[in-house]
Amino acid sequence: MAFKGVCLFLCVFCFVQITFQQNGKKQRQSSKEVVSMKMFEELKKEIQNIREELDLLKEQQSLQTLCLKGMKTHNKCLLSFSEPKMYHQASDVCIAQGGTLSTPDNGDENDDLYDYVRKSIGPNAEIWIGINDMATEGNWVDMTGTRITFKHWETEITKQPDGGKQENCASLSTIAIGKWSDKNCKVELPFVCQFTIV
Repeated sequence: MAFKGVCLFLCVFCFVQITFQQNGKKQRQSSKEVVSMKMFEELKKEIQNIREELDLLKEQQSLQTLCLKGMKTHNKCLLSFSEPKMYHQASDVCIAQGGTLSTPDNGDENDDLYDYVRKSIGPNAEIWIGINDMATEGNWVDMTGTRITFKHWETEITKQPDGGKQENCASLSTIAIGKWSDKNCKVELPFVCQFTIV
């Protein structure tokens, strides 16, 4: 009888040991799965970060290529297009390339744009710039719709802007030494796109 009791005790003890071992394996497997999923998510985030950095590098390389073709000035790259286009068409070309029509923010930028136009398009050129008053007559804004603070209108000879509701787009003239005038937006002029360097 004592022998049967010992055998029964050993059987129960072995059963309990096996059960604990199997539960331990399941818990370890479960924790391994949790660790694996966590690692997978972290790896996925890291891959996404690498993709974003690669896209940024590609964009910077593209800007460097544009700067090599054009001119770098005041955290901007300028690229001229000598084929005349209407204002909206010229703006669309710039946007398609990732930029906007050139908009001088101060006298130095205006002088640099004037010099670049003389060299790249010609000494008697007139180009579109990214300034218009299409929304509200007399309220001159840049391509983002922000009211401009720097103005360089030709005021000595023709008293620009003088076109009223017929002339809502601004141009820069090399003949007028970089001064601006307003023009009918359907006139075809060469243009310069600007790309902001980050």
